[in-house]
Amino acid sequence: MTISGEDDLQRLRDIGRIVAMVLRRMAEAMEPGMTTAELDAIGRALLEREGARSAPEACYNFPGATCISINPEVAHGIPGDRVIAAGDLVNIDVSAEKDGLFADNGGSFVVPPSTARLDSLCGDGRKALAQALLAVRAGRPLDDIAMRVGRFARRRGYSQIHNLLSHGVGRTLHDEPREIATSHGLPDRGPDQRLMADGMVMAIEPFLSTGAEWAEQGADGWTLLADDPASFTVQYEHTVVVTRRGPIILTLEA
Repeated sequence: MTISGEDDLQRLRDIGRIVAMVLRRMAEAMEPGMTTAELDAIGRALLEREGARSAPEACYNFPGATCISINPEVAHGIPGDRVIAAGDLVNIDVSAEKDGLFADNGGSFVVPPSTARLDSLCGDGRKALAQALLAVRAGRPLDDIAMRVGRFARRRGYSQIHNLLSHGVGRTLHDEPREIATSHGLPDRGPDQRLMADGMVMAIEPFLSTGAEWAEQGADGWTLLADDPASFTVQYEHTVVVTRRGPIILTLEA
């Protein structure tokens, strides 16, 4: 999507604020002994209170309001009867629609007590997203995002999940521009020389891992699993609008 005026921007800011609030509240509510279905119910109630609807449900008939993935589950985990335990690494992905526009937001969190290794991974995951956002500027190639994140990951000794991509968002959950890489690990794919345009709306979500490089389809048809089950993977995501001065981050609470 490319915004067409101030009305688009304000509606995107509204849904961006909502998904950011829901993500924060779900992370704060998470505790050992809670099931992922109970955590998802909190997210659903908050979305409904704000007049928003779950994007995975609306667009893909996903069996949950949010995606909740634990440990070797990299993404798209289905909420259910799984019990969250102390020390789990949990990824929460909240995407929703209101007034015809969509925003997408995600983050990874450790259920206390954590470890120094997981704390470092989460901190570096946030820094990887910050590096990606530094590359977002109208007139620059999309490949700048992959270059920045890739350099950061290599310098810190992490692998990347090559087949999980960022994407356009706005009028639907996965909008143009489609398939924005944050690494150079996909076969038969060269540098992405498409240019970022003023007003383009994107969901930027790099994945950092302690060993995995690929996400494999699980038996439930939704959950994506790390190809290295002993590894840990984090994802942090913002929805942004591209401008000539850099990104406008939409998924922030006022």
